[in-house]
Amino acid sequence: MATLSFNNIGALGLCAAVPRNKIDNLKHTQNFSSKDVAEVVSKIGVEERRFAPEGMCASDLCYAAAEKLIADLNIDKSEIDLIVFVSQTTDFRMPATSILLQDKLKLGKQTAAFDIGLGCSGFVYGMSIVYSLVNSGGFKNALLLNGETRSRVYSQKDRKTAFLFGDAGTAVMISKHEKFGKSTFDLNSDGSLGDLIKMDHGGYRNPTTPDSLTEKVVDEYGNIRSGEHGYMNGPEVFNFVIREIPRSIKSLMKQTENDESKIDFFIFHQANTFMNNYLAEKMKLPKEKCPSNIRDFGNTSSVSIPLAIATELGDKLNGSKTLFLSGFGVGMSWANAIVSFQDCKISPLVEI
Repeated sequence: MATLSFNNIGALGLCAAVPRNKIDNLKHTQNFSSKDVAEVVSKIGVEERRFAPEGMCASDLCYAAAEKLIADLNIDKSEIDLIVFVSQTTDFRMPATSILLQDKLKLGKQTAAFDIGLGCSGFVYGMSIVYSLVNSGGFKNALLLNGETRSRVYSQKDRKTAFLFGDAGTAVMISKHEKFGKSTFDLNSDGSLGDLIKMDHGGYRNPTTPDSLTEKVVDEYGNIRSGEHGYMNGPEVFNFVIREIPRSIKSLMKQTENDESKIDFFIFHQANTFMNNYLAEKMKLPKEKCPSNIRDFGNTSSVSIPLAIATELGDKLNGSKTLFLSGFGVGMSWANAIVSFQDCKISPLVEI
């Protein structure tokens, strides 16, 4: 078990940004019948999503969230010395988007910057890495940015994914302070299941070709996508989640001598309503401790955990709180954390 523990490190504040452009799933019928759409929406529980307009990237959403957060926390930008950007929808193949954000945010040249290319587990992984670096004593304030424009990854003609994914960006300011309690992270991976959620072409293993960009019917149900659209084996992803995640959660709880009564909120990756409800029921967790925003934002991949905190908890993080975070998906990769929050400033949702 890859487990890391920290004391006296935590989030000073968190802000989320989403595109103004709303997609009503029940009206998203240009490629499917109204009956089929209603059936899918009822099953996955996603009624509305946000889609970035042409020209808007994940980094733009993170920039907006970061600017608002920095202003709300009244932090001098010269005191921010680390920026980490978590995303699988970066601005370019090179350079790293974090470095471009360092310049756009007008942070000092002494700021360390790098990207993390993980999907659904990325926020928890990102937190563990930033906590490690802050714990080293070399950094004062770290900005963890997490953004995705997943609406561009999946085909709108593939029923398996066309109604699920949305776009968002978040910013979290992490620092060392004695007010924060203990936080523990548990990190896992199983690359043998890498084909369950994948984009086959467009990288260096299978470069872009005219054929990889051509949309084709891919199954007996008439779903259409190209080689550069993401795809997902839904049933096998579900089997992976119900097999690995409850066991992993219980293991971390036992290791840290915690139980449900000591956790204020459980924030799962916002995969879909059916899966998350199943997880909560299997873990015998009270509904009020498992906030969800799937209905309004859909699955935003790695952004879903901080976005859920921003939209659902608000002033509920006043005082001392303990959150259990669980991210799981593409890779397959999964990460759990029991995180100490103390008077975390949650900024109002930013729309751009």
